[in-house]
Amino acid sequence: MPSSPDQIVHPALPRAAALVGPQSSGKTSLLESLLFVTGAIGRKGLIKDGATFGDASEEARARQMSTELSVAHTTFLDEHWTFLDCPGSIELEQEAINALMAVDVAIVVCEPDLARAVSLSPVLRLLDEYAIPHILFINKMDTGDTKTADLIQTLQSVSGRPLVLREVPIRQGDTITGYVDLVSERAYQYNPGKPSSLIQIPDSVKDREQAARQELLESLADFDDTLLEQLLEDIQPPQEDVYRQLTKDLADDLIVPVLFGSAEKDGGVRRLLKALRHEVPTVEATAARRGAPDGAVVAQVFKTVHAPHTGKQSFARVWRGRITDGMTFGDTKLSGIFHINGGSTSKLTEATAGQVVALGRMDAVETGDVLTPAGHSRAEDWPEPLSSVFSMAVAPENRADEVKMTGGLQRLVEEDPSITFRHDADTGELQLHGRGEIHLQIAIDRMRRKSNVAVTARQAQVPYKETIRTGTKLHSRFKRQTGGHGQFADVHIEVKALERGAGFEFTESIVGGAIPRNYIPAVEAGVRDYLKRGPLGFPVVDVAVNLFDGQFHTVDSSDMAFRTCGRQAMQEAMPKCGPVLLEPILEVVISVPTEFTPKVQRVLSSRRGQILGFDGRPGWDGWDEVKAYVPQAEMHDLIVELRSLSLGLASYTCTFHHLQELSGRLADRVIELRQETEAAQ
Repeated sequence: MPSSPDQIVHPALPRAAALVGPQSSGKTSLLESLLFVTGAIGRKGLIKDGATFGDASEEARARQMSTELSVAHTTFLDEHWTFLDCPGSIELEQEAINALMAVDVAIVVCEPDLARAVSLSPVLRLLDEYAIPHILFINKMDTGDTKTADLIQTLQSVSGRPLVLREVPIRQGDTITGYVDLVSERAYQYNPGKPSSLIQIPDSVKDREQAARQELLESLADFDDTLLEQLLEDIQPPQEDVYRQLTKDLADDLIVPVLFGSAEKDGGVRRLLKALRHEVPTVEATAARRGAPDGAVVAQVFKTVHAPHTGKQSFARVWRGRITDGMTFGDTKLSGIFHINGGSTSKLTEATAGQVVALGRMDAVETGDVLTPAGHSRAEDWPEPLSSVFSMAVAPENRADEVKMTGGLQRLVEEDPSITFRHDADTGELQLHGRGEIHLQIAIDRMRRKSNVAVTARQAQVPYKETIRTGTKLHSRFKRQTGGHGQFADVHIEVKALERGAGFEFTESIVGGAIPRNYIPAVEAGVRDYLKRGPLGFPVVDVAVNLFDGQFHTVDSSDMAFRTCGRQAMQEAMPKCGPVLLEPILEVVISVPTEFTPKVQRVLSSRRGQILGFDGRPGWDGWDEVKAYVPQAEMHDLIVELRSLSLGLASYTCTFHHLQELSGRLADRVIELRQETEAAQ
């Protein structure tokens, strides 16, 4: 039986880890340090210089932030590792969600800031929902003076699994100079740029180390009866048993090991690598957890990329077997296997279990698909795309690029399922929907670079409608005489208001053949033509029109004449019916940590929202759901304000609920803007 983790036999197959966590927690810096200390890069790059290994795209370097998933490979003690550095922005979280479906472990990076602990809630809940093993790495420990015990207690309040401290810091004043490993009970001193040195446990740390070690053992004993019996009998369990239990509990998502360090100074990074080496599950275990189907060859696509020169690439994790260039998955033939490392790409002849590679030109394959020789299909438990909370109207700068723009948008949606686009029938706009303004701006920049389409974007219009308060009866005649046959139609209509949400009704009560029945559909068509734009300039709803009398001419009447007459009758009748503007009201459900609920309510009130109430978010301790009716006109930048007051955590879903009358200055301004827009066209 091995006496230390260094004697444990480790898997030969490559393993993969995702770096996730809030924006600015230091994930990219941690990736740089991981690659540097393992010798994969000769020097570390700085984000402010645009010289980091991972953030190689123009969009990332222009914004000095991660804007898309970065793939990096390295070797530590003869074991191959793939690291997926995920964007931390809440607007780009779809990238992280998809990446987490393909890794053996997640490294959740955070700062030692008690006030920001709640920002970990969404990612920790996601990890537990899919039973993804995860380690918490508290970065930037050299920049704060928060006590470790206070920090763990606060972080525990947002974690659904017990946090298990794996080490305690050694401090000199306010500076952390090393740590004590709680399993091996060995102390190490940091050496910047070099491996840590083994030292004696300082007397000042011994009491804290003993107390913390006991807490670690008690946490593990909750999941192992033998270990519990040993503790009850005051028997110190063998180190190999403790390591084994840590490994098992991590794999089963029962505990969250906690390590700390400073990525910029490489502090604690080698300790993190050792924990990954000894305790992270194998690809075989991950494939079983993910429900990979039986078969000699199985892989799963977790990201789609359209590269300007190589075409479509499907980033995939190979769960089992060996993939070779040219092999087929059902009717889909593979054309090229690529090694993706930062911003560089190289071609491979094959890919084996555990590897993360890009598969070329499989047009029919989508993100989330499981690949086998028999074919490909979407995994049953693949997460649904995140809902949109922000929209913009887009148009090509050059109208000749409309077809090219549509193709570019379709490729964007393939790359990022949290982006959608649709043509709005009411406003006539092509609208792009996503997770926030930055998200959509990045998408537009990416389309310009990859599809060579320049796009303009502006605030999407609100689909106002109009209706009437009263009714009227009206007689209208259309008569035109030219050479040959003329045009003649005569109609009597009655217009009435309907209850809200009824839509449009057309009826006829013609008697005695005053209008031949074959002309009646033409009158209805003319009425519907007019309803597209009422007297206020908007589509008309909730009206009823009855055709009750009229005249025709045996020679000059026609479908076109009666259609024109129907439209003319409505044009004359509607201004007499008390037209009124209607604005769409959405039912909005906002999810937010409880401490921010009062602020959210104030924001809704300031935006003419009608608050319906709030309650605890089901399954989310410390979170609320606030429900309200909010005018769509107030929704454009709502998510921006909500995130600014909630550490970026608030989100919402919304659905159309009803149309509501709008009057006064607000209505006058809406009508004026519509008239100005039409005059400019």
